[in-house]
Amino acid sequence: MNYMLKDENAIYYECGYSCDNALYLSLGSEAYFITDSRYTIDAQEHIKGARVVIDADLYGQAVRLLKKARVKKVHFDPKEWSVAGFEKISSQTKIRFKQVMDLSHKKRIIKSDEELKIIAKAAKLGAKAFKTLAKEFNTNGFSENEFTLTHRAKAILGDFGKYDLSFDPIVAINANAAKPHATPTRRKLKKGDLLLVDAGLKYKRYCSDRTRTVFAEKGFAFKTGQIFGKKKIQKAYDTVLKAHDNAIAKARSGMRAKTVDALTRDIIEKAGFGKYYVHSTGHGVGLDIHEMPYISKKSDTVIEDGMVYTIEPGIYIPGKFGIRIEDMVAMVDGRAQVL
Repeated sequence: MNYMLKDENAIYYECGYSCDNALYLSLGSEAYFITDSRYTIDAQEHIKGARVVIDADLYGQAVRLLKKARVKKVHFDPKEWSVAGFEKISSQTKIRFKQVMDLSHKKRIIKSDEELKIIAKAAKLGAKAFKTLAKEFNTNGFSENEFTLTHRAKAILGDFGKYDLSFDPIVAINANAAKPHATPTRRKLKKGDLLLVDAGLKYKRYCSDRTRTVFAEKGFAFKTGQIFGKKKIQKAYDTVLKAHDNAIAKARSGMRAKTVDALTRDIIEKAGFGKYYVHSTGHGVGLDIHEMPYISKKSDTVIEDGMVYTIEPGIYIPGKFGIRIEDMVAMVDGRAQVL
């Protein structure tokens, strides 16, 4: 299959290197990594299985290579391309371009043994960072607002510049935690608050993703066993934890993703919180923080060994509180293994 790529992680997956200004062509038995002269040395040192082509006009060079190869059809993922970028190539050739949604994500859905090791390492580093973050928040976090807490979370998750982050951390207190993708406010952390933290870091470009919700008393830890001061919060928390644990215990290779989703959703609905569970059970994690498979009530994807995804049920009561517990799992020997 002939195809062209623009997304940085998609290109990295193909040849072991990428940058913020590159195109990748796979044409028959030949592959080309096209970039500009700023990246010549790195590209030549790291590219595997592709010819490095240096040209300030990436699109013009791509057109020349496509014409030279005399191919009739080229596949591409429209999600990767701007209209202007795609037209620079398609308008200058007579090639038939075929859209393939999630072209790279479909190739990457089953992780290799080496990828599983890297992702597991990322997850372990993320869990270790959560322990350090708990110590920091216990020592210096009370009376600080969410902006400051988020800033400190970024520094600790990234080990002060050693690691890139999977995404901007979510640090949310009480009612702000009812927003699944909360942004920081000036609300300050005090003892007895509910605190939700969703964060991850990258190891060798692969992402980790983890969420914990805690009762912020002195000496708290980001563990799943939590005792809250209010009965309604405790009931919601225990329900989310039960849903989380049930999905991890019962997920099997061969199930459809929507069946895995039901392993969390059914428990939350039976407990009376169904309308407050406003997102899917999980998503794949790899070079991108969100990739296939998607664990949703509409997904017919068949779960297979080698897939990596999150289990992250939640309950979000507007104006009151939000709870989410998230872990990454890999399917190994037919079962979900927490990373």
